[in-house]
Amino acid sequence: MLFDSHAHIDDEKFDEDREEVIARAFASGVSSFVNVGACMASSARSVALAAQYDNIYAAVGIHPHDAKNALEADYEQLATWSKLAKVVAIGEIGLDYYYDLSPRDVQQTVFIRQIDVARQMNMPIIIHDRDAHGDLLEILKKEAKGVSGILHCFSGSLEMAQEVIKLGFYISIAGPVTFKNAAKLPEIVAKVPLERLLVETDCPYLTPHPYRGKRNEPAYVKLVAEQVASLRGIELSELAEATCYNAKKIFGI
Repeated sequence: MLFDSHAHIDDEKFDEDREEVIARAFASGVSSFVNVGACMASSARSVALAAQYDNIYAAVGIHPHDAKNALEADYEQLATWSKLAKVVAIGEIGLDYYYDLSPRDVQQTVFIRQIDVARQMNMPIIIHDRDAHGDLLEILKKEAKGVSGILHCFSGSLEMAQEVIKLGFYISIAGPVTFKNAAKLPEIVAKVPLERLLVETDCPYLTPHPYRGKRNEPAYVKLVAEQVASLRGIELSELAEATCYNAKKIFGI
């Protein structure tokens, strides 16, 4: 059984067939998945989905794209949601210097504030990091003492992976590992300790080969897992068991 550690099934791209997509995921061997918030509205939808389905869990948080819209009351709401049994992480939070949809200083402030919420509520964090490796690592070292979590859809170097693992974080691998231009990802996947590895879809985005360019969905996490298992030279069953265990451990399930 596989655990998709990062999905956005609340996205409007699933409005016409959400029930079927969820059913397909469970039928294809996905035991559970975490639906991850990216703003207050999507966090609320994630909480509602988790309440509706036994095997769906929720993460709540403000993505760096939406950091410019963060209100003081939002941090209190995130803390309140964190008390719910099916809410398992604060996320996705972090830095995005590729699109810069929020000013970088605002992104950093909102990221740090949410790390503080996670610390107070004893929750792991799910981190978005795009073209911001240096600043992100510096913030984690300075502000995230005592907080664990996941670097989702990991895009950093092997050295960065080793650094964040030392800090107590997990590395989650998504669809790009199946791309022909995966570059450094195969080496990272092969060398990250199995006990610190997760798999995800980030659906509806980052669809793995051979469906690249089409809408992603949780059932496709198997394609990611197959590639990761191949790169590590192990059976899919071993990879699935390990990553499922890791997900349940970090999320406290």
